[in-house]
Amino acid sequence: MIVVGISALYHDSACAVFVDGKLVAAAHEERFTRRRHDPGMPVNAFRFCLERAGLGIDDIDRIAYYENPRNKLARQLSTALPSGLAGQRASLFKLDADRPMREIRQVLGYSGCVEFVDHHESHAASAFYCSGFEDAALFVADAVGEWTTTSYGSASNSDGLRLVEEVRFPHSLGLLYSAVTNYLGFDVNSDEYKVMGLAPYGKPRFRERLEGLLAQRDGGQYRLDLRYFDFHSDQRMFTDAMAELIGHPARRPEDDITSEHEDIAASVQALLETVLLENLRHLKEIVPSPRLCYAGGVALNCVANSLLRRKGPFEDIFVQPAAGDAGGAIGAAALVHHRTTGRSPNRRLGDARLGFEESSAHISDLLGQTGITAQDFRSDTPAMVEATASALADGAVVGWFQGRAEFGPRALGARSILADPRKDGMRDRINSLVKKREAFRPFAPAVVAERANEFFDLDIGSPFMLETAQVKGLGLPAITHVDGSARVQTVDKDADPLFHALLTAFGSRTGNPILLNTSFNMRGEPIVNSAADALACFVRSRLDILILGDFLVRRTDVPEWCAKRLLDAAPYKVPTASESVYTFF
Repeated sequence: MIVVGISALYHDSACAVFVDGKLVAAAHEERFTRRRHDPGMPVNAFRFCLERAGLGIDDIDRIAYYENPRNKLARQLSTALPSGLAGQRASLFKLDADRPMREIRQVLGYSGCVEFVDHHESHAASAFYCSGFEDAALFVADAVGEWTTTSYGSASNSDGLRLVEEVRFPHSLGLLYSAVTNYLGFDVNSDEYKVMGLAPYGKPRFRERLEGLLAQRDGGQYRLDLRYFDFHSDQRMFTDAMAELIGHPARRPEDDITSEHEDIAASVQALLETVLLENLRHLKEIVPSPRLCYAGGVALNCVANSLLRRKGPFEDIFVQPAAGDAGGAIGAAALVHHRTTGRSPNRRLGDARLGFEESSAHISDLLGQTGITAQDFRSDTPAMVEATASALADGAVVGWFQGRAEFGPRALGARSILADPRKDGMRDRINSLVKKREAFRPFAPAVVAERANEFFDLDIGSPFMLETAQVKGLGLPAITHVDGSARVQTVDKDADPLFHALLTAFGSRTGNPILLNTSFNMRGEPIVNSAADALACFVRSRLDILILGDFLVRRTDVPEWCAKRLLDAAPYKVPTASESVYTFF
């Protein structure tokens, strides 16, 4: 049974393929097109997934699409018509429930069976069928699917998946957090994690005022006060009443960040955590399982995830690494496989490296074509690891390109920028010179799994960087956030022996088997996908060394003509705030 999952035509489009119930490949379209959050039908990701699985288009038994277009259209029309479609003329073509099927037929060229899965079912399935749990409670929280914004349910390998309760649009935790993101001058559906990162700098002194935005009710329900939100405009998500409530004007993009902005971020983060805890307590009452599977865009809030694990009612929690809409491709395909065959495809996902891979021969050819005289370690991988660890210990910032690309928004040691976490100035150096991003944003550590609890207050594995933990001691300033926390990735030797070996080699030199690990990209760009992407980012940034598969490249190895052409090339387009504001079209 071959089932292909598709997430498309809103944002973060992606493709995944299951072969006889096994997840073989999954990829984001943006990684191929280099268009951040690419919403288009994932032609390139689709082609890659089939090639990786060794399949042709005629081998596909089902395509599973991650939402129900007709139910979504009903919600779009209910939102648009009362506002007279003001400001939305450029988006009217999206009001087309037949578009997904038409593009699957005409753009992908597939003529076989297509099944549509409700959006929150896709989210829930993406977590459950990757959890390895025999049964679990299900929780989904995002902006909105067709109509649902929060859902509660249960699943088992024998009986499948069942969502039993919901909160419906326009009442949404995702939209609440996004509206405040927009209020703080950041891009919606993109920069919510910046608010999470800004929150520890502030105090939640606006908490009581922000509670006016939302009223909690019994039974896992809540309601937004719609006087403060504008879900009709494509310019902003809040009304003037929100500024009056908060008592501080909205921040414009690129304005300085003040203590008031920090306090607003802290307040909305605290409010979100409180409501999520209440939601989970209600879920535990109706689904008494000790296990929880959690997905949706809100599940990418790793600070809240840590609190839910510590204070929530569930003993074990699994959050899918691509918890946002891209992960719906996995969920839709897994659910359709189970419903079609009666066999659950549930396997514990321990490795998110499901994407594109470059061969060593292709990398060698690329380097030859560009005239780069790289150091070749094809016959001696341990020496490459030792050379890299030595450079890192000496203060180098390294681009690390290895194997298959990660699926999900986090770099986990396949497409990473690495550095020494002990260096006082390393965080500021990477923020200002390499990543070219805001100084308040923290960096994450990668640590060998078997020694993680020596350095972090963490008693579980965290392979997907989806939880935070307190740092033990004061010797890791580059990865320690202002509140003493870090978003930890634990690296298991069996899951990723090469990255584990690098961490171990660095640890043998420094006593700390830990590296600063951030995504291999510059501000406004997707994470690099191909070797050519990595080489371009290496030259355009100020990285010291690039490890490109089996090859080590220093800045001085790049010929002047090659560097100039890459530097003179038009940079990737950074979306403006107006392009990124949430729109229901």
